[in-house]
Amino acid sequence: MTADPREFVVAEAALLDAGRFDEWLALFAEDGHYWVPLLGAAQADPHSHNSIAYEDRLLLTLRVERLKNPRAHSQHPASHCQHVLQQPVLERDDAAGDTVTLRTPFLYVEARGDAQVLLAGSCRHLLARTPTGWAIRQKRVDLLQAGRALPAIQLFI
Repeated sequence: MTADPREFVVAEAALLDAGRFDEWLALFAEDGHYWVPLLGAAQADPHSHNSIAYEDRLLLTLRVERLKNPRAHSQHPASHCQHVLQQPVLERDDAAGDTVTLRTPFLYVEARGDAQVLLAGSCRHLLARTPTGWAIRQKRVDLLQAGRALPAIQLFI
């Protein structure tokens, strides 16, 4: 991956769009989490209220394995996605340079068969510097209208 955390965020979305889920999963730190708050930006933490998703490496691994399984009923026909990102903005860079926080507004389209879902929002990536590059400590996805009823989302926003 790249030394620039903004390029890392763009490359992460490209892996999802290409369906390269194992490579995407490898971007997460061992203590990494993928979080989609039910209340969007208004939700302070994943423990005081339900979330659409709050997954550690184990749960993410299970989801990736399900997506790869040819018997996964929800993937007949297969789902595909496209992320349209604005330029990631560096919100915080700690003094030691070991972690950074970026915010990236996005549009997300997920298609399966004749159906499409369009979502908008912002991602917040908390990235940790490792000897091999950046690792995702947390990816938080704040949907624009998080409180509304949502269709089933098969892939990763």
